[in-house]
Amino acid sequence: MAIDIHWIRDDDSLARHCTQWQTLPFIALDTEFMRVDTFYPIAGLLQISAGNIAWLIDPLSIDDWRPLAALLENPDVIKVLHACSEDLEVLLRLTGSLPLPLFDTQLAAAYLNIGFSMGYSRLVQEVLGIELPKGETRSDWLQRPLSDTQISYAAEDAVHLAELFTLLRPRLSQEKYTWVLEDGAELVANLRRETDPYEVYRDAKLAWKLSRQQLAVLRELCAWREQQARIRNQPRNRILREHSLWPLAKTQPDNLAALARIEDMHPRTVRQDGEFLLELIQEAARVPVEQWPAALPDPLPIEAAAVLKSLRAIGQQYAERLDMAPELMLRKKTLELLLKSGFPQGPYQLPESLRGWRRERMGQALLDSLATTGEQP
Repeated sequence: MAIDIHWIRDDDSLARHCTQWQTLPFIALDTEFMRVDTFYPIAGLLQISAGNIAWLIDPLSIDDWRPLAALLENPDVIKVLHACSEDLEVLLRLTGSLPLPLFDTQLAAAYLNIGFSMGYSRLVQEVLGIELPKGETRSDWLQRPLSDTQISYAAEDAVHLAELFTLLRPRLSQEKYTWVLEDGAELVANLRRETDPYEVYRDAKLAWKLSRQQLAVLRELCAWREQQARIRNQPRNRILREHSLWPLAKTQPDNLAALARIEDMHPRTVRQDGEFLLELIQEAARVPVEQWPAALPDPLPIEAAAVLKSLRAIGQQYAERLDMAPELMLRKKTLELLLKSGFPQGPYQLPESLRGWRRERMGQALLDSLATTGEQP
């Protein structure tokens, strides 16, 4: 199929096209970006389609993104993307806005039980019977001019994404369609929730093994790492490697030689930030007891595995009943939070992460299962 490709390389052209797109029922939207040595993705290309036309927007030549931001926020235009978490970051960085309503074709495939977490090429092959070329997925999207192969690859992605929507949407019941949009809204909401740097330590590896005093040090190290990654626009591990966090908080070195011996400590970090890290550790170590973080809960014990399995079975049953991918039902982290709220004796509380239709459909069944297995009095 021949694809009609149109370039958008200036603010006026983008504004005119966005006005036209505001009248469409949906647009398919894809991005190409680079993220090798930066914390934030760098947009190299935006592609929009609603049929056999592909519009390629050059972000290196656009200054005014307000028309696209308005389009993204238009509730009457469905925005179709695939596995879009990084695309959302690109759009937020460029425009300050995020797409709603959002229809993620990867989610739609799971709701139709085509497959869970399907890559774009595989889904196109499965639904459209088209085998996409793979040669440009990791090419340099910031180079100019882009190669003919890159342009063709990008245009095809957008056009086939529009085709996927036109085929998948009618196969979804109204209920499932609503759920896909709800999950899309949740993806957007999660990205809007700015992570508090001083809460990052809770997810650090082996943090539960540390004392409260050591957690105070870990909290400062994680917060500094997160803040510096954003300020310097560098990957977190370029600032301070993840595997160094726990031994730093545990041993609390007080000189550069000891710092250099920390597991996975990069010599560059010692040179650039070593003295500051030593001061940070010393200050955090002297925090008064009343300012120490609460101890983190231990991981669930081995005997909780059987209970987790019985809870996962509830999701499996609902998946079979609704003809959906089982992995879509109950996330492991959600079930672990549920168990940690009362294991082993109960009572249990549904975690906040169990929202929407999942909470309505399965919430009480999960609590009832815990009660009937003797875990809740």
